[in-house]
Amino acid sequence: MLVAPATLGLLAPVAATANEVTISDFSPAEQLAITNSRVDGLEARLNNFEAGSFSETTSASFSVDFAIGAVDGRGIDTAITDGDEDLQATYGFQIDLNTSFTGEDSLDISIDAGNANGALGQFDPNGPAATNDADTTVTGADILTVDGISYTFPLGGMTAFVGDNTDGSMLFTTACAYGGPSNTLDDCANTTAGITGGGLAAGAAYDFDNGFSTAFGVQFSEDGIATDESDDSYALNAAYTADSYGVSVTYANIEDGDANDTYTAFNGYYSFDNGLSISAGYEIGDLDGEPAVEDEAEAFFVGINGEVGPGELGAALGTFGLQEEAAGDIPDRMMYEVYYSYAVNDGMTITPLIYTVEGVDDADEDETGIMVKTSFSF
Repeated sequence: MLVAPATLGLLAPVAATANEVTISDFSPAEQLAITNSRVDGLEARLNNFEAGSFSETTSASFSVDFAIGAVDGRGIDTAITDGDEDLQATYGFQIDLNTSFTGEDSLDISIDAGNANGALGQFDPNGPAATNDADTTVTGADILTVDGISYTFPLGGMTAFVGDNTDGSMLFTTACAYGGPSNTLDDCANTTAGITGGGLAAGAAYDFDNGFSTAFGVQFSEDGIATDESDDSYALNAAYTADSYGVSVTYANIEDGDANDTYTAFNGYYSFDNGLSISAGYEIGDLDGEPAVEDEAEAFFVGINGEVGPGELGAALGTFGLQEEAAGDIPDRMMYEVYYSYAVNDGMTITPLIYTVEGVDDADEDETGIMVKTSFSF
């Protein structure tokens, strides 16, 4: 009997302590803190999952071009005959996807869409007549198409690439500061030596870090890579670029059936202190096995561009592509253009353009076009 009160006295503090611990463990404040902690952890896991589902090194850029204008005097040698000054419009849309796996390589995919209407189809590089092009991304159909895919990577001190539907001259340096809105004169007379045309392409370039650079490129058709049944193209490029000027030379051997045509293009530019630049180019081709023409063809170009007021003013003249000297010694067919490019803001540029292309001969009417191109990039 004497022991019982003492035992109860010892148990009472223990029971009270246990009761206090139990109430504290299940207090609303601590349960809320635990719940919040679990929610924060779940959100962090979801965020990590979303970030990892798309590569952090992948980027996308978009561009849209709208062109409105008219063409007068369509030549009889073209596939379109409605050059009657009707006001027409066309558009182009492009998506460029880029990703890197090592930080030094680049996987690039270009996706295009657009349309081509009437005379303004001439502004389409893939249009039926393939003449003047306002450098839009028009493909001639309102559907998305893969315009090119390439992979660029370092290789033993060089930069190499392989791609499909990509120009073999992708890594070439052409010494030309002119970048007008037409697809005819902005190649600076390097019309054929800088091999283009898609197909399977590969090449490499080396920069000597003193202004000099060299590059080579090859281009094959997918159905016959480096075989006698296919027409293959091989090209070399060398360039020197200084602070205010640059020069380059490009040489290509292009198979054409049983013939091997060779082309050499020389380009150069000089930039003045006032911001204006003058560019010039000349290409000569040695045509093998062409009985209908002489054994030579040529192209030349001169252009000037630079900042004038709030925008860029440019003008150029040159041959309308590579001119083959036919038996009748037809004079070179010339093209002339003037443009003014004005950046409304960082993502929008407006460019009015006027151009003229001479007819094939005296019986063929000259072609004159005027248009306004609006470009968006985002």
